[in-house]
Amino acid sequence: MSQIVSNQQLVQIANKFGTPVYVYHAERITEQYQKLQTAFSKCNAQFFYACKSLTNINILKHINNLGASLDCVSINEVKLGLMAGFEADNILFTPNCVDFEEILQAKDLGVKINIDNISILEQFGNTFGNNYPVCIRVNPHIMAGGNFKISTGHVDSKFGISIHQMRHIERVVKTTNLNVEGIHMHTGSEIKDVNVFLEGLEVMFTIASHFPNLKYIDLGSGFKVPYQPTDSETDLTSLGEKVAEAFSAFENETGKKIQVWFEPGKYLVSQAGYFVVKANVIKQTPATVFAGVNSGFNHLIRPMMYEAYHHIQNISNENATERIYTVVGNICETDTFAWDRKITEVREGDYLVFYNAGAYGFEMSSNFNSRLKPAEVMVENGEAKLIRQRDVFEDLLRNQVL
Repeated sequence: MSQIVSNQQLVQIANKFGTPVYVYHAERITEQYQKLQTAFSKCNAQFFYACKSLTNINILKHINNLGASLDCVSINEVKLGLMAGFEADNILFTPNCVDFEEILQAKDLGVKINIDNISILEQFGNTFGNNYPVCIRVNPHIMAGGNFKISTGHVDSKFGISIHQMRHIERVVKTTNLNVEGIHMHTGSEIKDVNVFLEGLEVMFTIASHFPNLKYIDLGSGFKVPYQPTDSETDLTSLGEKVAEAFSAFENETGKKIQVWFEPGKYLVSQAGYFVVKANVIKQTPATVFAGVNSGFNHLIRPMMYEAYHHIQNISNENATERIYTVVGNICETDTFAWDRKITEVREGDYLVFYNAGAYGFEMSSNFNSRLKPAEVMVENGEAKLIRQRDVFEDLLRNQVL
């Protein structure tokens, strides 16, 4: 049975720690990780948590304790991962459009490096030759993902080296004597069709022969989680079986036994997260009834940036009659969380909760309008623990030169 934090406990957390507040359920993260392990039990699989989705160090420590590895996209994420206890060899650094200096820092820290640009690949090879293994991120030219903004494997994407540039990659590898131990692709997020992964895997198998020292193929992630009540999720059981069959056939054909890697981020933390806000005002207009809350896209930008859906519930007045509201924020922009949403009657002062708020919620927050960032709380073994203090006014001035 899926782990949840009860609405009653969310109200208690809101009363104790104030709102807005992000709440994360440790046991739900554990449950999601165990589902991955079960689905891919027939594979030689390794899972790297894509920590760009949520980097609170307490979350990182919990995921490290589960036995996962870590996927990082900035050098600071790498440093946070090391601080959280991840071994350097279990961290994969996959930057994009960074200065070569950042690559050098990652090498000095001893983590695995994934390169997605030919010029960086050449610089790395000329500097280190075969003394430090690398992974190469390729762009398979496969359109996937919930929308264009979160699709990363199509022909116009900035991510990865085009599969049509394999001859160029081979020349760089040969002339610099690079040791390529892995190849990587990531086509996007919110992938429902398992055939997208299998199509990408066929591309990866095709180019695997170019790299005799290959140890792993990284298929990225993009596993879909359900947001709306009618949503489905990626069929991981089917995917796990088909990936296992494909790798077995590859091994029989080539004699090579290699690992398959995945980088789940949203899949691990999204459903474990709740965002609790307070209704400040109820405003009736000729067109709609606004429920104005004490937050905005400075705290949760996904609905405005991606048109993402978050189920919203009034946890202070659960059994009241449903009415239709447009839920908006308190900043000086059009920050609509939901249009014409059925919610039980909202009164000023009620607490509303946004579900599936664990991924890219706090992580993409800002101090826009000089508003303060919210607190973060983790619930583990039934106990709610503060894991990030709410901003105070002084935080707005912390790095300003007066």
